[in-house]
Amino acid sequence: MLQRQSWFEGWRLLAALTLSLILLSMWIASMRQFEVEGVRMVIRFTARSSLLLFCLAFSAAAMARLWPNAWTRWQRRNRRYLGLSFAASHAIHAVAIVVFAWMDPASFAEATSAVSYIFGGIGYGFIVAMSATSFDRAAALIGRRAWRTLHLVGGYYLWFQFMVSFGKRVPAMPLYAAFLIPLLIVMTLRMIAMARHPRGQTVAAG
Repeated sequence: MLQRQSWFEGWRLLAALTLSLILLSMWIASMRQFEVEGVRMVIRFTARSSLLLFCLAFSAAAMARLWPNAWTRWQRRNRRYLGLSFAASHAIHAVAIVVFAWMDPASFAEATSAVSYIFGGIGYGFIVAMSATSFDRAAALIGRRAWRTLHLVGGYYLWFQFMVSFGKRVPAMPLYAAFLIPLLIVMTLRMIAMARHPRGQTVAAG
């Protein structure tokens, strides 16, 4: 039993999630013979898997404070690995975007803008910085205060980026509003946790 559970903890959890995301992305692309439409399906899939993993990591501390139980303790204990799994998902997302740009430059140009480059570039900058400082040695090098600031600001920026990225599609595709619900729930949970624990000032990045 303990050996089975260990696959859902720590680095094994990260490896299992990353491998699953890679295999699923390859399978999705193969459904369209690895052509442009298949690549675009991978972009959509990884945007949604990234949303799920981000919400799990970003809500971990608040969930553990508000409802301490086996699930939330697991979530809090593994928030680093959920966050790194989110980074892995978004790395696959970035690779798919690059492949899309290479395969169909005209459609890629239509789907993007200078604002999206800047907005997305900042987001990826935060993801890289937060991933690098998820390791104890790197976190110690920059200091606890800088680490906390980076992960807090980065977390809220990524939350906002998800809200904009999914929200802007709602007028054309109303069902996209469903993707905003987990984001709003996560933010509400964090606000409630902060209100109940004012001495903690802000809920940690996880």
